[in-house]
Formats: sequence, structure tokens, C-alpha cells
Amino acid sequence: MTKHADPRFRIIDRRTLLNGFINIEQITLEQQMSDGSTARLVREVHDHGRAATILLFDTERELIVLVRQLRIPVFLQGEPGYLIEAPAGLLDGEAPEVAICREAMEETGYQIESAMHLFDAYMSPGSLTERTSFFLGRIDISKKVTAGGGLVHEGEDIEVLEIPFDEAVAMIGAGEICDAKTIMLLQWASLNRDSLFG
Repeated sequence: MTKHADPRFRIIDRRTLLNGFINIEQITLEQQMSDGSTARLVREVHDHGRAATILLFDTERELIVLVRQLRIPVFLQGEPGYLIEAPAGLLDGEAPEVAICREAMEETGYQIESAMHLFDAYMSPGSLTERTSFFLGRIDISKKVTAGGGLVHEGEDIEVLEIPFDEAVAMIGAGEICDAKTIMLLQWASLNRDSLFG
């Protein structure tokens, strides 16, 4: 249910096309155009819930923890299927800071005492409802609690990577890190480097 009304457009019809791991709706709307005309538009909207992501940072060693896992949509674009990215996951009804600490533990084996909220962003607002909360989590890599690797019953097989911060940033330019949320977190960390290492 929407919280906002806007006289420039109105939704005429909503129809569920797919209800599974993801949900897809077909939305029919009328939009008042800037030239005064009215356009009738049909759009498909992909919804699978809100998400959170985190940059796990060992400030003493200047290391970050990322994960590598299979991403079939990337493979279907002709790229390598195993993507390097920051830990992330759906909220599943939890508060973002609770969900991301759970996800980080499941994926990497590191327990985060507290996650610092950085910002929220819509990842692809032209077709996705997903709003992602971004966090920073300070860790000590010598205090890993479990092996990580994800949840087997969810089909996860996640490799945990400990990467020097400067190397991770350079991996963006080299095309080795091409996941949007991870790039955003690394760019935020680069802009705030003095406070992270201070």
C-alpha cells in the first residue's frame, strides 16, 4: 500500500504475473505528461522485499571481508557466474540492522556487535521495488566465530574473502568487482577513509 498520492499519475490496474521466489506485477497507469497530454502506460514491477548489505571492515589490518557466490543472471549476460560482493540479504520481516548482522554471520562467520547505518538506496528503480539499507560493520578477523559459507538448505555455497582495502578498491577499476552495492560501499569507505583508519 502506498503512503503518497500524486495528481500527475494514477494506477488503473494491478495484476500478478508471477508469485514465487520473486513477485512480478503488471501495473497499468495513466500519467499526466509535461505537454498536458495523458499517456496510458503498462509496466512490469519486480518485488522480492527489502534488503540490507554491509561492508565488514578490520580497521587495524585495513582488510575488508567480501564473499563470492554464483549469480545466474550475471552468467546469462556472458560474464563469469561467480561474483565478488559485500554480504547482503533480504530483511525477512526483521529490522535492517538485525537482518544484516544475521546475514553477515551466515555468509562470513563473523559476528558483528553493532552495524552502523550509512544510507538507503533503490538499486534499480525503473523495475525493482528493492530498497537496500547500507551498513558498516567493524570486525576483528582473528575472531571468526564460524566458517560461514551460507545456509545449505537455501542452496548457498559462499566463499569468504579477506582482501586488503586498497586492493578491493582497485578491483573496481579492473572489473573484478562489478556488483553495484559493493562498489557503493567501497566508494563510501574511500570517501571516509580518514575516519575509518583514524
